[in-house]
Amino acid sequence: MRCAQAAIEGMKSEGFGRIVNISSRAMLGKTHRSAYGASKGGIAAMTRVWALELAQYGITANTIAPGPIATEMFAHANPNSMPRTQEIIGTIPAGRLGRPNDIAQAVAFFMDERSSFINGQLLYVCGGVTLARGGS
Repeated sequence: MRCAQAAIEGMKSEGFGRIVNISSRAMLGKTHRSAYGASKGGIAAMTRVWALELAQYGITANTIAPGPIATEMFAHANPNSMPRTQEIIGTIPAGRLGRPNDIAQAVAFFMDERSSFINGQLLYVCGGVTLARGGS
């Protein structure tokens, strides 16, 4: 929020800007993730408000909600030796964890000048988890 606030005036003066927030598919509901899910849901809501407030200045605001992504943090919290890790991977219709470049590609899409008519949207980059489990 603070980064966007710091950049918004410059974007307004340029008549162009892109805000891409990162949320999580966990905002749909995930056990043991109350505070995390609530904060990620707040990011998505904030994005929608910004999309309404900033569109008149040529600024778009969108959110990406990743599913499980193969990062160091994920590996630390979910070692391969744990049955729960294999269970998580088993719920992904794509049959694999996401990769950081999957998220980067989605960010690049929203950042592109040609995406100027896409505003206030939430894109799940989750390998189909939100479809297969209904958010559980």
